[in-house]
Amino acid sequence: MVTHREIRVSTVGQDDLIDLTDDVAAVVASTGVMDGVVVAFVVGSTAAVTTIEFEPGLAHDLPAALELIAPRHGHYEHEARWHDDNGHSHVRASLIGPSLTIPLVKGKLTLGTWQQVVLFECDTRPRERTVIVQVLGE
Repeated sequence: MVTHREIRVSTVGQDDLIDLTDDVAAVVASTGVMDGVVVAFVVGSTAAVTTIEFEPGLAHDLPAALELIAPRHGHYEHEARWHDDNGHSHVRASLIGPSLTIPLVKGKLTLGTWQQVVLFECDTRPRERTVIVQVLGE
């Protein structure tokens, strides 16, 4: 069986970290699938989906680490070409990635105790995001 649902979230803009774990688990529960895989995919090129321990320290540390790799005020050809301010947003989202695959065993997401599914907003402004959750299994 393959099924999917959409989760819609509003972000406050750059560096917003939103815990999607309960939403993804609810989608899984609604399908009745017991064993398989779950894919969470954010639509758009300036947001990402990953796992993290969702706590204030790491909510600070992740953007700080990305600032070292793709600084907000660096030079980006994307910005020069399109006259916008989010070249770093595209780079950051690409580094983390738009999707996450989680094994599903006995109807449960196989996440660690301190592991949550999160959406990380990389864009410079508030956005309405759609996360596609696809469940494949039996």
